[in-house]
Amino acid sequence: MTSTIPILGFSAWSGTGKTTLLRQLIPALKARGLQISVIKHAHHHFDLDFPGKDSYELRKAGAAQTVICTTTRMAMITEFDQPEDEPDLQQIIATLDSERVDMILVEGYKDICFPKIELHRAELGKPLLYTNDDSIIALACSGNPPADIQIPVLDLNDIGAIAAFIFEEFLGNNS
Repeated sequence: MTSTIPILGFSAWSGTGKTTLLRQLIPALKARGLQISVIKHAHHHFDLDFPGKDSYELRKAGAAQTVICTTTRMAMITEFDQPEDEPDLQQIIATLDSERVDMILVEGYKDICFPKIELHRAELGKPLLYTNDDSIIALACSGNPPADIQIPVLDLNDIGAIAAFIFEEFLGNNS
C-alpha cells in the first residue's frame, strides 16, 4: 500500500463495534488537530438517496456518476456494472483530496496488508485475527485481554488511550 498519508485500519469480526469505535475516535483525533478521512468497506448494497430525489432519479436514469454538491457537502456516487469493477483500496485513497486530510481511517478490508488495530470481544467467541495477520499493530479488547498477546493491548472502551496510541505510537507525535 503506497500513500503519503498515514493509513490505519480497524479489523474485527462483524458486531465487534468498529463503527461505534470510529464514531468516538474521530472527535478524539480531531481534538489533537488531525483532519481525518474515513473509508468504510461494505459487503452489501447501499443507497445515499431515495426515490423522488433528483439525484436518485438521475442515477436511475443511467448516469455512470452522479455528484451531489451543496455549500456544505459533496458526494459522488459511481455505479459499477460488474462486482469486479469495484476499485481497490489504493484506487479509493487516490480519489481523496490529500490537502484536506492528515490521516485515513479504514473500516474493513481486513484481508489487505496495511497497519491495523484489531478489535476483539471475547464474549463473541471469535478467534483473534492478529495471529494470522502481521499487519495488525495492536489489539483493542473489552474485558481482560487474552493471555500471551505479542502486540500492544489497548482497552476497547478507553477512547483516550486508543487516540493516544495512534497519535504517539502510530503517527510518532509526542507533543
